Amino acid sequence: MLEIDGLHAGYGEIEVLRGVDLVVNAGEIVALIGANGAGKSTLAKTLAGLLPTRLGRISFEGKPIEQVGAPQRIALGMAHVPEGRQIVGGLSVRDNLRLGAYAQRHRLAQREIAQRISAVCQQFPALDHRLGEPAGNLSGGQQQMLAIARAMMAQPRLLVLDEPSLGLAPTLVAGIFRMIVGLRNRGIAILLSEQNARMSLAIADRAYVMEMGRITLQGTGKELLDSSDVAGRYLGVGQKIAASATDERRMRLARGLKEILHG
Repeated sequence: MLEIDGLHAGYGEIEVLRGVDLVVNAGEIVALIGANGAGKSTLAKTLAGLLPTRLGRISFEGKPIEQVGAPQRIALGMAHVPEGRQIVGGLSVRDNLRLGAYAQRHRLAQREIAQRISAVCQQFPALDHRLGEPAGNLSGGQQQMLAIARAMMAQPRLLVLDEPSLGLAPTLVAGIFRMIVGLRNRGIAILLSEQNARMSLAIADRAYVMEMGRITLQGTGKELLDSSDVAGRYLGVGQKIAASATDERRMRLARGLKEILHG
């Protein structure tokens, strides 16, 4: 569905992405993990069309999109949920959802937009009874739900999620990841850019590690969870402990995954 080949991008004279190669297949979750400043958000913005491609190729469903603008990428079936949610707090929940269909406004009747709002409220029932309230009144977890629901208003086939758990209380994070799994189960491909490496890898079909604007490691989510190098750098596990990972730690990871998937 998405293929990135030799991608370079950045800000002004600063090059952040330095030859990124990455693939997202239809109907899978691909996790992108890495430290702060690794380039994860820059990649998400470049995919969304908010930053220009300096060099390299981005293909969506086999079509090159490097020269395609952000609204047109939404129309093609790609949606971006930005870091920090970026909802409009002074607007109602309903109007924030309407913004998600703004790029398609010329071909959607008001009735169709209302139908989409109804559909996303079925997926995110916590929003249903608060449509008339200012979005700024929602809790952090509810605002993240709103940001994802707003992106779903465009009916994307690929969702780029940038740090969806950022700033949320630990008790809410599992619910957000459970929601992401639910979207994948509905057939939506997801590129998940996250600092919460453990939970990202637990739900990912495949994953990439990014360091200094480059992909340095890739594999299945399970392979990277079991990697001593990844554990030492990103999972908060010391190198010696990671190298001799016990069955007990694996059981804890399995229990964590079960919590994400089933609550």
